[in-house]
Amino acid sequence: MLNITDVSVSYGSVNILKDINFSLPAGSVTALLGPNGTGKSSLLKAIAGLTPSTGSIGLEQHKNLSHAERASTIAYMPQDTGATSSLTVLEVILLGKLKSLGLRVPQELQNQAGKVLAEFGLLNLQDRTLDAISGGQRQLVFLAQSLFRNPKVLLLDEPTAALDLRHQLIVLDRVVKHCKENGTIAIAAMHDLSLAARCSDRMICLHSGSIIAEGKPADILTAESVEKLYGVEADIITGADGILHITPLRAIENNLPT
Repeated sequence: MLNITDVSVSYGSVNILKDINFSLPAGSVTALLGPNGTGKSSLLKAIAGLTPSTGSIGLEQHKNLSHAERASTIAYMPQDTGATSSLTVLEVILLGKLKSLGLRVPQELQNQAGKVLAEFGLLNLQDRTLDAISGGQRQLVFLAQSLFRNPKVLLLDEPTAALDLRHQLIVLDRVVKHCKENGTIAIAAMHDLSLAARCSDRMICLHSGSIIAEGKPADILTAESVEKLYGVEADIITGADGILHITPLRAIENNLPT
């Protein structure tokens, strides 16, 4: 269980997040929703220990994780994965479990890394350097590295932003499968509401730095709530697969989020 208690984030005199509280069970995938600038990325960074915050972030029996404990149990993948490197794709994956690459890496670990690469269709790129692949491929590499770490908590900031439609589905399916099989708790900041509904057990909606709604996708994604959260009129239907499908129709000019 991940317990977030009274977490607040301020940049100078500006309050970004105010008294955030929620608990998430092992094996769950939660979509973090909200308009731009509402604090989604700041919340993920606060949980990861990358942004100063007040309140407590607890996991299992630990009421408040230290920075060292967060580093060892939480994996964070930022929205911007544009960094380049002369490291190969395989070396980047291996760094998920090694603090540094030595002259010898156990063959078993290399085999495990190769398996993860294969799951993301990256095995043929393992000897390519990070600066020699596309932005979407880099995003896949860093997500594969995050899963290779096998963290207790996985934080993803727009994990499908640079991916084509096929890889969006592959990535989300891999994340859901990993969480269910390993008891990992995943939180993903997302803008695509249909994808969020497809992959998440639960949704948390942020607006102006506060949680305004929390619950199952079917309870959260209504025409009224989408209008309130985003200032958008939307058509929402339940498909034959039982999954919600959200189609934005128009922006409501006199009701845009502020």
